[in-house]
Amino acid sequence: MGLLEQDRWQLIVPAKVYHTLRKRGRCCGCFPNVVETIIRVTEHFHARSEASDVDIVSHLDRVRGLRSEYGSRSHEGRKAGNRAA
Repeated sequence: MGLLEQDRWQLIVPAKVYHTLRKRGRCCGCFPNVVETIIRVTEHFHARSEASDVDIVSHLDRVRGLRSEYGSRSHEGRKAGNRAA
């Protein structure tokens, strides 16, 4: 059972996803991308549900607020000169 199926209005954050998967973020630089994925999955889930548009918009605004907490970088938090390989 997925997180949204347990409670469709819970606020899902990257740490909750990693904990559920029993994984850890190493540098957490991927969290902005994880937040974007959470937003897309949440939007898709609620679009398929019978929730009202007002409830969905209010919930997604809370989810989008994660962007300010985790940033909106697309480079996974690495400096321009740093490379993994």
